Amino acid sequence: MATAREHNDVERGTSLEKGTNGTSAIDHAGRMPKQRTPYDYGGNPLAHVATNDPELRLAAFGGEFQPGLYRPPNRKFANPAPLGLSAFALTTFVLSLINVKTRSIGSPNIVVALAYGYGGLVQLLAGMWEMAVGNTFGATALSSYGGFWIAFAIVLTPGGFEIEETLLKSGDFFNSFGLFLMGWFIFTFILLLCTLRSTVAFFFLFFTLDMAFLLLGIGYLQADASGPQEACITAGGAFGLMAAFAAWYNALAGIADSSNSFFVIPVAHFPWSEKGRERRNKVDNSAARAEAGHTD
Repeated sequence: MATAREHNDVERGTSLEKGTNGTSAIDHAGRMPKQRTPYDYGGNPLAHVATNDPELRLAAFGGEFQPGLYRPPNRKFANPAPLGLSAFALTTFVLSLINVKTRSIGSPNIVVALAYGYGGLVQLLAGMWEMAVGNTFGATALSSYGGFWIAFAIVLTPGGFEIEETLLKSGDFFNSFGLFLMGWFIFTFILLLCTLRSTVAFFFLFFTLDMAFLLLGIGYLQADASGPQEACITAGGAFGLMAAFAAWYNALAGIADSSNSFFVIPVAHFPWSEKGRERRNKVDNSAARAEAGHTD
């Protein structure tokens, strides 16, 4: 991967002549070109210069919704992951505030509009665009959670669908809605397993979301005559707030780069991930060289 400095050198017109076999190059001064090495930029791959190197693989990155090593995408349009993450974050944020009884709000009806328009439709579209760029994980996650918010809005839509009213009359709403949430807990756990070799922020997003679904599901399944278990709903709302901020963090990591920001979001990889092993080996090699020099 070319660094920004090397990219600028090429743009300034450094002339190279390729050999007849197309595998080597020598400039007019007779010098061999320098070996190109990637520059870290705080671990944010979006700060790297774009490249068409087919052998290159970038480390896992939440801003691209990539849980493992991936090829640098050759896009004809923008990265859809931050849009999907932002749509998920805002809708989850508002619902979670209601679940923790912020300002004593007891009804989540205001979330219906967000669930249809932003968390639902916009996130679903972002998932479809992830499919277009070849990101299976991103397409599955964003499209599915877009569908979740649309389904959530359908359940709570007053008048038109009458799902909530019908189930409340039969006394089955709390149990039915609890099973609905537990199904999403299982799906999120499957996605969580795919983030174990990614970044800490990306794993944290799915872990907190999974806990939110679990606690909310338990709260509805353990409902009594007065309603869902308030302690579980409040705890689920707290985890939902953490998931919302984690989604915004990953979205910002996907938006901010060296072209539009004075800083890039730090990306922490797990020690057992590919990037973590690479950094650990670098530290071990440096320590070994230092010890050898001290011995000499």
